[in-house]
Amino acid sequence: MTSELSKTSPPASDATTTAAMDNFARAHRLSPLEALPWLAAVGAYFVFPDYLALGSQILATIIFALSVDLLIGYTGIVTLGHAALFGTGAYTAGLLAANGWGDPVSGLLIAALVSALVGFISGALILRTHGLTLLMQTLVVAALLYEVANKAGRYTGGGDGLQGMSVWPVFGQFRFDMLGKVAYIYCLAVLFVCWLAMRIVVHSAFGRSLMGIRENVARMHAIGTPVERRKLFAYTLSAGLAGISGALIAQTTSFVGLGVLSLERSGSILIMLIIGGVGQLYGAFIGVPLYMIAQDRFATIAPVYWYFWIGLFMVFLVLFARGGVLGILTRLTQRKRGAS
Repeated sequence: MTSELSKTSPPASDATTTAAMDNFARAHRLSPLEALPWLAAVGAYFVFPDYLALGSQILATIIFALSVDLLIGYTGIVTLGHAALFGTGAYTAGLLAANGWGDPVSGLLIAALVSALVGFISGALILRTHGLTLLMQTLVVAALLYEVANKAGRYTGGGDGLQGMSVWPVFGQFRFDMLGKVAYIYCLAVLFVCWLAMRIVVHSAFGRSLMGIRENVARMHAIGTPVERRKLFAYTLSAGLAGISGALIAQTTSFVGLGVLSLERSGSILIMLIIGGVGQLYGAFIGVPLYMIAQDRFATIAPVYWYFWIGLFMVFLVLFARGGVLGILTRLTQRKRGAS
């Protein structure tokens, strides 16, 4: 009887593997709720036509937040100098447009490649370190590039910023207008492609290995995972996304200043991620609009002290909203399901 049962019933290990694969496939499956950010973005185009310029900046910055989230939220690499890669993309696209090549799409791709290359080279050096040393190394890379952009004023404009950019119409048909309609649609389309790529990465086996590295590096080494190579690949991919974001900002504003390489830029994007929720993919879609809209409103009400209100909001968020706004929504949903 025992032998017959062993022939008909699958081993426990096989059942566990099947259940894990089912959970993995279920996590990768698209949910109707994932359409909400896109419906909101399309709706904003029609409801707030006077704020499309701000909207395009928000959409471009979400890509930057996604790039940082790939490092901090999914891989566990803390950085305070990711503006170096954002600024590299901005200056690449800006220099191309200021020197006779204003095609936005190819400029975007070139900016992504240059930023990814800078990320690969710098990552190969700084990812050998850990903890506070790694944190300081990311700051050093940003500071070095900041000084390079400042000293090379003949090409970058230095403290006055890069000017004289001439960005051509998208696909030769859609010219950037003063109302920001083309810029908004352009940024939304690029964001969708970047989000789709990011979603595929984080739900893939590679993405799961990044989470394993974040949780327990020693165990990932023990099972034979090439930890350093995967961290470097994640850093390079994140750099490319940051470069795309910087290039979008440069192309839609026709200006690049030293602020794109500043510590403030790196710090602000971390605040946006914390507000929305780190390591949850959609935290960037919540944190970036909340922060930038609040900044716009507070700057209008109190131009000198608007940062005070942002700081006060952050204090309450850290004390009472663990996991950011998305964390609150997740807990409320779980409680509702538990109650039912």
